[in-house]
Amino acid sequence: MSAAVAADVHADAEHAPALAARIGVLGAVLDRIAVEFRPAALASSLSAEDMVLTDAILGAGLPIEIFTLDTGRLHGDTLAVIDAVKARYGHAIRIVRPDEVEVAEYVATHGANAFYGSVGLRKRCCEIRKVRPLARVLGGYRAWLTGLRRAQAVTRGSLEIQAFDAVHGIEKFSPLADWSEQDVWDYIRSRRVPYNRLHDQGYPSIGCAPCTRPVTSGEDVRAGRWWWETPETKECGLHVGPDGRLVRTQTTNA
Repeated sequence: MSAAVAADVHADAEHAPALAARIGVLGAVLDRIAVEFRPAALASSLSAEDMVLTDAILGAGLPIEIFTLDTGRLHGDTLAVIDAVKARYGHAIRIVRPDEVEVAEYVATHGANAFYGSVGLRKRCCEIRKVRPLARVLGGYRAWLTGLRRAQAVTRGSLEIQAFDAVHGIEKFSPLADWSEQDVWDYIRSRRVPYNRLHDQGYPSIGCAPCTRPVTSGEDVRAGRWWWETPETKECGLHVGPDGRLVRTQTTNA
């Protein structure tokens, strides 16, 4: 065993008790959601964080549904995660797609890659491909879950584990809000959870293919998302209200 590998193993061993405690809290939060907020659903972006939640939900056999938004412009490696979940857990993730007419009208009016032109056009594209489909599907649930973490971006620094989502009128949970990136990957490695292979190619945060690039050493984990914009605008609209801020209108204890 090399010195570097030995150091990693030692670090993981030291981190294990803290991770075990986080997993215990995660399990308790998911159990409560399943009992008190049924029907509830995980809106999975098929990210590493969402794979942690997927493993925890399916591993415990909880009645929490899982769906993903297929925008029509995702990486092939991202879509492959859907098949990986089916193979590993025998569970078919529900696929939600945008309205074909709205997509066609946007492309015809502005162009397929108009989102590079302005923040407004980018947000409009996200609205059509993500925000509206999400709103349609959430109408059938009492709560929804996300894999958001506070450490991911400046826009998420005050993220709560549970809050009332006034936009959709239901509870919103981010059970991994206080998890670190190391927590996420220690969980994935220790439980051999399937994940998007783009993470091994320098993509810590993955969205639509045209709007995502690898990051370089020292860059923020979301530096590869909408890299032509400023950090303050880097949200697609799924988690913000009309004021452009993260939806967090009424905090409750998790």
